[in-house]
Formats: sequence, structure tokens, C-alpha cells
Amino acid sequence: MRIISGKLRGKSISFLKNKITRPLKDSVKESVFNILAHSNILNLNIKNSNVLDLYSGIGSFGLECVSRGANKVTFVEKDKNATEILQKNIFSLAIQDKATIIKDHIENFLSNDSNQIFDIIFFDPPFLDKDYIENLKILKKTKLYKKKHLIIIHREKNSSENLNGVLEILILKQYGRSKIIFGRLR
Repeated sequence: MRIISGKLRGKSISFLKNKITRPLKDSVKESVFNILAHSNILNLNIKNSNVLDLYSGIGSFGLECVSRGANKVTFVEKDKNATEILQKNIFSLAIQDKATIIKDHIENFLSNDSNQIFDIIFFDPPFLDKDYIENLKILKKTKLYKKKHLIIIHREKNSSENLNGVLEILILKQYGRSKIIFGRLR
């Protein structure tokens, strides 16, 4: 895996080789960032934004955001092996000042009082996990996002969760097995 664009372009990042962690493929990641950069519908710039990378795994989405000029990325991941690799990636890319790792369950992080608010929030739960919708509801309740924010969700293309009442879907794209949802909390 590698960083696709920005100041860290071409740098390799380590990843886990197991059945639990499913890193975002480079081709899907590149498409997501092309949409972010060129969509008039989204109208949000990564540069100088604060990003929340939930279910971050080895952090490929958030690391790409840092490379493209994000102010700060907060990674939330409960898996010890994934956070160890993420920590190595952050150190090998020398971006410690731009990254914070929270080793905890998503709902714990979202429920705690935080003075942080985010521009972009990326959800990449395991494909079988449906609890992420409850976490979207917690996020909505705690308002850890700016008025002009963007939620990006990575799901399996055949998933059919009901996001009505929680998320206003702006763009929906499919890439192989993946479905990417761009939206805003209602």
C-alpha cells in the first residue's frame, strides 16, 4: 500500500495481513479523493481540515488526508495489532504532530466529552458490522462536527442499511465490492 498524492506521495505504508482488517484499496481510495477534490456537490477542502478516521485500522484514509494537507487527523481503532501498525506508519512518515491515535471502541470515543470538532468523518467498519449506524446517531447527538461537514462511509456494495433520518446522502459510488457513501448528518 502507498500514499497516492500530496507531500507524502509514493511512500509505502505497512498493513495487516489478516481476515479481520480490510484496508481501503488504493484504487477506491484514489476515487474517493478525486471526488473530494473535484465535486461541486461536496464543496469541502481537505486542506487545513480536521479529520476523524473511525474504525481506522492501519489508517490509510487518514494518512492520505495528512499527505493532502489536513490540519489534524484523529484515528480511532480498538484492535491492538492495527494500532501498532498505524503507530509505525505515523512514525515512518514523520507526521506525529498531525496525528492522534485513540485506542478505544468508537462509541466510547464519541460519547466522551470532547472539545474537538471535525470537518470530515470517515467510517470504515467491518462489512458485517451494522452497529456503525448507532455510532452515526451518537455522533449526531454529540455534534462533534462542523456545520459544513462531510461523512464518508465505506460499505460492501450489497449492504442495505437504512440511513434515513440520520444521513443525507449526497453521492453514492460503487467500486468492485465496495460502496462509498458521501453525506451529511441530518
